[in-house]
Amino acid sequence: MVKLWRSLSEVPEEIGRTAVVIGNFDGVHLGHQHVVRRGRELADQRGLTLVAVTFSPHPMAVLRPEHAPVMLTTLEQRAELLGGAGVDAVLALPFDRDMASWSPDEFAERVLGSCLHAAAVVVGANFRYGCRAAGDVGCLTEYGADHDFDVEGIPLDGGPQVWSSTYVRTCLASGDVAGAAEALGRPYAIRGLVVKGDQRGRELGFPTANVPATDDRAVPPDGVYAGWLTRRDTAERFPAAISVGTNPTFDGVVGRRIESYVLDRTDLDLYGVEVEVAFVEHLRGMVAFDSIESLIEQMHADVERTRTLLG
Repeated sequence: MVKLWRSLSEVPEEIGRTAVVIGNFDGVHLGHQHVVRRGRELADQRGLTLVAVTFSPHPMAVLRPEHAPVMLTTLEQRAELLGGAGVDAVLALPFDRDMASWSPDEFAERVLGSCLHAAAVVVGANFRYGCRAAGDVGCLTEYGADHDFDVEGIPLDGGPQVWSSTYVRTCLASGDVAGAAEALGRPYAIRGLVVKGDQRGRELGFPTANVPATDDRAVPPDGVYAGWLTRRDTAERFPAAISVGTNPTFDGVVGRRIESYVLDRTDLDLYGVEVEVAFVEHLRGMVAFDSIESLIEQMHADVERTRTLLG
């Protein structure tokens, strides 16, 4: 399991020389994975520990909170995904106004030099760091040449556009979960504890596992999606028809919910279980139906489309 250090003081003094990749890494999309892959190559070639340096919270949440992006992953998800991509440890720097005031050289000395003893550093080609984002790859390369570490800036190209967390958020905001999955290299997924709902789905023959939608996580628009529900405690994965919204046919609920009907299963007891809901394809928008019969008919159609799409 990947190690997660939440401050410079948690990094073991005996860590030795390291290879380091740096970024926000929100979503751990294909561009991020490309950077990590190069870091892994250098670490293996030189017998180094590979550490991913990220920030929590997102720097924009501190510097310009009104413009802070909605996040694609929790810190724990980020660490898990980075571990899956090949890093040995994640250092999540607690970003605050003090850290924001560090000059590029101070950041490099305190994080890469004194703490991580970097021998190689890999970043995206557009990487900026230090007070007012004054440092770039060229600046870091010059510093590294004077302080015994190499620096590489990796282009984050992916097809016709640059893969970025912003691009993934844009896809999700428009309901293009397939486009988000293409950029991420996997379906976009949200984790949460299953809560008790109004149980109308059970009454209609389609019991759902309900996870509240929260403001701090990117959630696709209201509608119906094909995807997967995974129990975090057992790693069991089930095909699911997923509804995002407020149940307009029944005059809505307080707050948006992500409701997952596991195909052909009415026996699952998931209350209080942490699940991961992964969105594969958008099926349709949210509609208020004139009758319960027409709603049930549409739900059957949604289930069959989900079954076909997921194979």
